[in-house]
Amino acid sequence: MNHRNGFNPLSRTTAHRRAMSRNMVTSLFRFERITTTKSKALEVRKAAEKLITRSKIDSVHNRREVKKFIADEKVLNKLFTEIGPRMKDRNGGYTRVLKLGFRQGDAADMVILELVDYKLDSDSAEAKEDSKAKKSAAEKKPAAKKPAAKKTSAKKAEAETAEAADKE
Repeated sequence: MNHRNGFNPLSRTTAHRRAMSRNMVTSLFRFERITTTKSKALEVRKAAEKLITRSKIDSVHNRREVKKFIADEKVLNKLFTEIGPRMKDRNGGYTRVLKLGFRQGDAADMVILELVDYKLDSDSAEAKEDSKAKKSAAEKKPAAKKPAAKKTSAKKAEAETAEAADKE
């Protein structure tokens, strides 16, 4: 019997499924939190957990093995320098799946797939709100008035330039 031996093909071709999985894992490591359907999240989670386990030991071999799956150099470095060392004490279970509800169009189960130690940036959110408030206050203030320039008609301007030319 081959119990639990297999995967969910997600109704996609092999090439599409591999590309989608790689993209989603890369996005998970870049943003540390992604929103997707439940079935995709469960498949992506398998690959992500294996890559995080590899990244706990920073060696040339592990980097090359992970590089086969993650093409983005910045994300690869982040995985080995930030995410892997943060998960050093854990023996698996690096991700969590939070249920959101059902998608409007097709009623698919939507979830958030995130790293276990992900923290919302409440400080940065407050800073963004403060900066928005400052921008809106600055827009409401009238700009400093410039002194009005003297308005001269075209004929006067021509006459003045002609006089200046005569003086020279």
